[in-house]
Amino acid sequence: MSRIDPAEVERFRLQAARWWDPSGPAGPLHVLNPVRMEFVRQHAYIEGANAADVGCGGGLVSEALAAGGARVTAIDATAELIEVARLHALESELAIDYRQTTAADLAAEQPGAFDLVTALELIEHVPDQPGLINDLAALLRPGGRLFLSTLDRRPLSFLLGIVAAEYLLNLLPRGTHRYDRFLRPSELIALGRRAGLHPLAIGGLHYEPLSRRAWLSDRPQINYLLCLQKAE
Repeated sequence: MSRIDPAEVERFRLQAARWWDPSGPAGPLHVLNPVRMEFVRQHAYIEGANAADVGCGGGLVSEALAAGGARVTAIDATAELIEVARLHALESELAIDYRQTTAADLAAEQPGAFDLVTALELIEHVPDQPGLINDLAALLRPGGRLFLSTLDRRPLSFLLGIVAAEYLLNLLPRGTHRYDRFLRPSELIALGRRAGLHPLAIGGLHYEPLSRRAWLSDRPQINYLLCLQKAE
């Protein structure tokens, strides 16, 4: 099974030009990103780390990692997003190694090269989810940490993450999410364990669209963040 869904690549290609527009299709990510990075900082050292941002999109997480002092390699399957990310990094005066490639290919080129890997809001867009987790684990050095975020597969996630966000409030383009690709936290932890990763921390990621606020909690409900560590 492929790690890449061509329909997903096309969907994000169409969003590339407005990726850095806070009122554009990626607008919710602009609100979520400082909170996501807070979780990363709570559970890993960013300064001086070799970091890989997988499924980097237009570079929101990549730039935050680089600004925090990490040496960042950032990859995405969508060429247009990589171009947008490169141009924005130039404007931001940040040195980021952007590449149009896959986690599998990067892991083949640089196995065990990274202290820190982020794959945020990615796995719910991937057909072969176990394969992706294996690739991400292969990127990590022993003791390295992987950060994931996704949506819990529960009825509330369907109602708020798809029906409300995509069809009622138009916060996201329709078709952005597929409910069958959402993962329960226990399922994602199990995928990690099979790839040699053990869970360190989990947190709820909450977003209030009307006030455009986001915050962390100890209770995963709809969106959640997970930190996993590779065995030493």
